[in-house]
Amino acid sequence: MAANNGAIKLVAGNSNPQLAQGIADYLKTPLTKAQVRRFADMEIFVEIQENVRGADTFVIQSTSFPTNDHLMELLIITDALRRSSASRITAVIPYFGYARQDRKPGPRTPISAKLVANLITHAGANRVLTLDLHAGQIQGFFDIPTDNLFASPEMTRDIKERFDLSKVAVVSPDVGGVVRARGLAKRINAPLAIIDKRRERAGESEVMNVIGEVGGHVCILVDDIVDSGGTLVNAADALLKEGATEVYAYITHGVLSGQAVARITASRLKELVITDSIQPTEAVRAARNIRVLPIATLIGEAIARTAKEESVSSLFD
Repeated sequence: MAANNGAIKLVAGNSNPQLAQGIADYLKTPLTKAQVRRFADMEIFVEIQENVRGADTFVIQSTSFPTNDHLMELLIITDALRRSSASRITAVIPYFGYARQDRKPGPRTPISAKLVANLITHAGANRVLTLDLHAGQIQGFFDIPTDNLFASPEMTRDIKERFDLSKVAVVSPDVGGVVRARGLAKRINAPLAIIDKRRERAGESEVMNVIGEVGGHVCILVDDIVDSGGTLVNAADALLKEGATEVYAYITHGVLSGQAVARITASRLKELVITDSIQPTEAVRAARNIRVLPIATLIGEAIARTAKEESVSSLFD
């Protein structure tokens, strides 16, 4: 695998080494030797231990928990590559943290997603490659080319292999996710339903109503992020109350903070399927009803096309 100038380099931070290795295996390109470590006071130090002069470089780093540490790793690796004369630096961010802060929800609040976009750009990134942004308009926060990949083709393939599609209904867990859920419903030719919920405070949700016919259907909840898990648990209860036979969830980014894994495990949700955009914890791997869908092939192919100056959007035609 080679770029036009004869060299492609993959550099991984510490956020998701398993995914980075999977991408490297797909591209048949070894990870570039680099040291990303901490001083005694937890200050981050980076040293690129191979020549990257003139190389097309890809930094693979999710800004997942601990978000600020992993974000700083991304910025410092990018700066190190820029100062090492890499010809192009693409920030490959499978999970883009701070994406939920894409607007001002009230007075005197930040738009942190824009701030993070500025930091990545000023650190020296020439391009961004990410997966299922929480809000599509975040692409416009960057002043550099940004490719937003979608996990829906991988999810569609998995659903087609495992379900009788004539009995499936796709459900959006809130009004804001309708476009995403509708896209999946069209791919598998399934009806669409919507959960109408009212969020009383951050991290908690109360399901109010189910819009659409779900009786007798296997319901598949679709969303981009699962954090506390409260929305999914409440949505599953509401759908089963309305006559759904089983409830599954396909979510791109498994943030799963706090007691989320225990909450999901104890719920009536048949199965939660997440991608490995965020490295699964031991608790996630041990959970009886959580399954991880690999995305190394999807991201690896996008990297290959970027390196060869080919279309990335055609992956989703």
